[in-house]
Amino acid sequence: MRKIFISLIVVLTTATASYSQDQTTPMSIVSPDSEVVYRLFSTRNKWTYIKLNTRNGQMWQVQYSLEENNREDSLCLIALVSKEEEKNGRFFLYPTQNIYNFILLDQIDGRVWQVQWSIEEKSRMVIRIN
Repeated sequence: MRKIFISLIVVLTTATASYSQDQTTPMSIVSPDSEVVYRLFSTRNKWTYIKLNTRNGQMWQVQYSLEENNREDSLCLIALVSKEEEKNGRFFLYPTQNIYNFILLDQIDGRVWQVQWSIEEKSRMVIRIN
């Protein structure tokens, strides 16, 4: 009986630890439809999302609250490709281990950018990596 009790404690401890680790990973529910123009990516901040125009790379930081302080602020209003090069699903955001940073990938030519969102406007940025 003692062995069963100890085994049960080990199993529950392991399950709890693995569940806790999963909770630190940002979770994005992404539409499987590659023909959509806009996608909404979750951050690890429960009140903040990033809205991405998948055609041209434009992005906005979307915040909501229960106190009606909802807002949408720009992260990148400059199209990263010409109008002729725009294509639905061209750009995609990947989370990083840093709560405030994502990697933006141009899935056609492979260019990448660091995207940093922030509550403070001066701390927001989009920087080309390669």
